[in-house]
Amino acid sequence: MQLNPYGQDAVNLAAALANRRPETAAELADRCRAAGLVLESAATPDDLDRVQAALDAWEKIVDAADERDRAELVNRMLAEAAAYPRLTDHDGGPWHLHYRDDGRPLGSVLAALIAVGTALHLVGRGMHRLRRCAVAECATIFADTTRTGRQRYCSHRCANRDAVRRHRARSARSPVS
Repeated sequence: MQLNPYGQDAVNLAAALANRRPETAAELADRCRAAGLVLESAATPDDLDRVQAALDAWEKIVDAADERDRAELVNRMLAEAAAYPRLTDHDGGPWHLHYRDDGRPLGSVLAALIAVGTALHLVGRGMHRLRRCAVAECATIFADTTRTGRQRYCSHRCANRDAVRRHRARSARSPVS
């Protein structure tokens, strides 16, 4: 049973922003809108700075050595975001949960969204479901939303690249008949 889809959308947005960091406030706003986030005000350079700091903290969560470290880092991010659930029906949409007050700047909104979304994703799907691609030369972050929870690669391309590499390594070790 999925109680809240917030987690998946938020971690996918966090991964997209972390994998290709926005360079301007306008780019940040455009990418948030493209992800379906409703912006209450224009993005500012302060918002960009706040989001960059949140992404730095989030990447530490991704790279945590074990579940306890990961949980501690998520809890720290949640405490800094001071996010709490509340009902809203903004923009004529249906009632749903937000984890922030109205009128907050985009940087604070994203910090809370990423923190709460990451917590929901990890407790709902598993503490191991946030990682970097298994291909050594690829540092891409992804949220594992597969049914089995065993995703190792960020894309089919990386999975195929690794499979070809493993096949060639086996072929090089095998005697030629």
